[in-house]
Amino acid sequence: MTAPKYLAAFAAAALLSACASEPETTASTGAGGASTSGAIRPGSQEDLRANVGDRIFFGTDRSNIQADQRPVLERQARWLAQYAQNQVTVEGHADERGTREYNLALGQRRANAARDVLVASGVAGSRIQTVSFGKDRPESLGSDETSWAQNRRAVTVVR
Repeated sequence: MTAPKYLAAFAAAALLSACASEPETTASTGAGGASTSGAIRPGSQEDLRANVGDRIFFGTDRSNIQADQRPVLERQARWLAQYAQNQVTVEGHADERGTREYNLALGQRRANAARDVLVASGVAGSRIQTVSFGKDRPESLGSDETSWAQNRRAVTVVR
């Protein structure tokens, strides 16, 4: 056999052996650093959502924290104490009823109310930003009480 034939045979053998090898079992990360293996990365938005809860809900035209929603914010404060490197934005949202201006103001009051509970629970205010989206980013697109209830919320988002 000539050198080019040896080289071609070697290349073919190398390709076949590469195809026959076991796939790597290490987890890779996808967009945004999220693991594609299904595991939740500690300290991530997915961790907050799955293990703590990232949102609280409000009554119609209300921005006060209801007693049944306070434990979610207290769990968030403990989680933020555990992940001191994390900073968050609290997003205030409203349902579709009312003017854009009214809902932006209501969303801001909701975000501020959630922020106040986090700060009172020991989270440094410098780690928390607030923003209102009013009715511009609904969770549910329906025009009924069930949908509106899902849209009246404050969501804590890891930055």
